[in-house]
Amino acid sequence: MANDDTTNPTDQKALRPGQLREFSRRFNADRANAVAANAVAANAATSAGVLKAATDYHGVRALPRDFSIELKQGSITNQERSGRCWMFASLNTLRYELMHRWKLEDFEFSESYLFFWDAVEKSNTYLENVLATLDEPTDSRVFEIINDTVADDGGWWQMFVALVNKYGLVPKSAYPESANSRNSDAFKQYLNTKLREFAADLRDRHAAGESLDALRAAKTEDMATVYRICCIALGEPPERFDFLARTKGEDDDADGKKDADKTTDAKDTGEDGRDDRPQIREYGITPLEFMHKYVPVDVNDAVTLCNAPMARTPFGKRYRIKWTANVAEAGDMEFVNVPLDVFRKAAVDQLSAGHPIWFACDCMQFSLRDAGIFDRDTVRVDQLFGTEFTFDKAQSLEYWDCASNHAMTLTGVNLDADGKPNRWKVENSWGKDAGKDGYYVASADWFDRFVTELIIRKEYLDEATKAILKTEPVDIEPWQPLTRRCD
Repeated sequence: MANDDTTNPTDQKALRPGQLREFSRRFNADRANAVAANAVAANAATSAGVLKAATDYHGVRALPRDFSIELKQGSITNQERSGRCWMFASLNTLRYELMHRWKLEDFEFSESYLFFWDAVEKSNTYLENVLATLDEPTDSRVFEIINDTVADDGGWWQMFVALVNKYGLVPKSAYPESANSRNSDAFKQYLNTKLREFAADLRDRHAAGESLDALRAAKTEDMATVYRICCIALGEPPERFDFLARTKGEDDDADGKKDADKTTDAKDTGEDGRDDRPQIREYGITPLEFMHKYVPVDVNDAVTLCNAPMARTPFGKRYRIKWTANVAEAGDMEFVNVPLDVFRKAAVDQLSAGHPIWFACDCMQFSLRDAGIFDRDTVRVDQLFGTEFTFDKAQSLEYWDCASNHAMTLTGVNLDADGKPNRWKVENSWGKDAGKDGYYVASADWFDRFVTELIIRKEYLDEATKAILKTEPVDIEPWQPLTRRCD
């Protein structure tokens, strides 16, 4: 190795041989480091990897999977290799309400239907944003934000609301999954490339002196190409469809339990083996008609609560993040930033009233995907690496260490003897093989630390938060968000 001369100012910036030797000495002086390295990195065949090696059995035992408040949901859904978690979580909240209103054993909306329209609408909004920034240089911060995600998969609850208000909903049977909804990478790669080509063309035409009317005419032709790409990738969505579902019958209670003196065979089948359960039948219904008739909640009657304790985003205010719309005419995303106690209580109150909750979080922090656990006392990477992880929620948001990256659904909570939540039940959209049959358990501490958004019905908000809804939103730049859209 080279010598340890530090007289040259340039050498002060470099890692020097003497420093590296001292690091090595310290590492090898502690027996715990050797044990940890053997567990984590010995070889591919025998090592456990960081998360398994850091798992603490005390933490696992402290998070049983029973909950004092628990909602009965349908089958676990699977977004597969796509960034549609926000759609799946949104639809999972609605299907719960539909299933229990109409006494269905199970139900799933078509996620692909909204995925199609989201791709079309994001493409239109991107081109509209290009038209709104024709004189911005391509390396300006605003245009870089606009040109970044284009028509990518990610989103927020309010994007979902904008889509269903405009296009309605359909059952999965009316518009099933396709190869490109299950794995969206190639479809979105080439759609985004084409959109950026359209952007360059519009900007070149503007530089050549074409009028805005001429540019809009060109944009309309561009959107015809976008529509063709989406139809080829996903199939054209239905304008009308038929729907058939069998209900659990009038003698079933709200939880789907049959009367004790009635057997399944006697109740549900005729003498010739026919399924005699009551039926719901619709012929030629439109997606908007289906939504208004069968979904018993209004998606507009909900508010996005944020808990983002940063100095630049004080609590008690309504915020709007610029350049975040998916449907151009629906407007940008808005959030109400509230203290943690208000945030937490709203979640408990809504679950207690029997309604699931869409939420956004950083799902990678202190997370065991296979075991289905979100908990810092279980994933003891501090013990494994011999160092404390000291960021608080505000710091981690400010430094982009734990901004939202995933949306899921809260379907249960356990309240302790004092009525305070000590663990939460989480429905995920990664299929039934992730977690325990598709469900996760999150500790109270993890919820407080890594959950940043909740979708709460207005009836479960306190009066102070309702008052904030009447104030004008504070506009913030897209590079200063309270949270990021979920993939």
